[in-house]
Amino acid sequence: MCTAIVSVDPASPVPVLLVGVRDEFLTRAWEPPGRHWPDRPGLVGGRDLQAGGTWLAVDPEARRAATILNGRGPLAPEDRRRSRGDLPLLVAAGGTPDDLDLKTYDPFFLLGADPGGARMWSWDGADLTGRDLGPGLHIVVNNGLNGEGHREGVVEDAFMAARLAHLRPLLAAAPRPAPRPGGDVRDWSSWLAELEGGGLDRSDRRTLLPLHEFEPGRVWGTTSVSLVGLAPDLVRYDFSARPGDPSAWTTVL
Repeated sequence: MCTAIVSVDPASPVPVLLVGVRDEFLTRAWEPPGRHWPDRPGLVGGRDLQAGGTWLAVDPEARRAATILNGRGPLAPEDRRRSRGDLPLLVAAGGTPDDLDLKTYDPFFLLGADPGGARMWSWDGADLTGRDLGPGLHIVVNNGLNGEGHREGVVEDAFMAARLAHLRPLLAAAPRPAPRPGGDVRDWSSWLAELEGGGLDRSDRRTLLPLHEFEPGRVWGTTSVSLVGLAPDLVRYDFSARPGDPSAWTTVL
C-alpha cells in the first residue's frame, strides 16, 4: 500500500511538492538515494537491489521527479516481465510510457512532476490512461487517485480508505510546506508530524507508515519516505530510511 502525495500550487514559490512513501517487505534489499545508474548519470534516487530500478527518481538539473506505485489488473507474462522500477527513471529523464510495450509491465500508477505541474499515468494491464493533476492536493494509493478504485468488502481497500479519510483533511488544513535552498527537513514541519506517522501505532489502519508481520520473519511495511520540492530555481529532496524516526532525515539535494 504505497502512497504518493502531490500538491500543486502554481502561485507558490515552490509550485510542486511530491511525497513518496514506499511500502515493501523489509527483507528486500535496497540502497539509499544516489547516482546509481551509469546510463542515466544525472538521476538521483534509491536503488532496488533485486530489480535494479527505483521507486522514486529525481533529475536535479532538469527539475523533474517521478515515482511509481503498484496498480491492479492482469500481470505481465512471467517470461517477458520487466521491472516497473525502470519507469520512474524514464520519466525523470524526460520520457513517457506512452510509446512503450506496456504488456511487459505489471499494472502501475506512475507520477511525473516538474515545476509546471504533475501528470499521472495508469496502466491496468490492458489500457494506459494519462491525466494532468491540477492545482490542489492529490493522494494516490494502490487503488488509484484519491482511492477512486475502491472495492467494498476488500480488506486492503478498507485500510486505504481509512488512510485517505484520516490524512487528507489534516494535510489540507495545514500550511503548505515551503522548502528553501539550503534548508533542511524542518521546512516541511507543517506536514512532518503526519509524514512521520501522526502518533498512530503502525498497526493502525489509518497510519501512513504501516508495519505488519504476516508470519515470523516476514515483515512488510514502510521502508522509506521521500520529500521533493520542485521550482524553476530549486530542487529539494529530503529522505528518511527509518520512517517515523524524526532523527533519521537527510537532505539529499
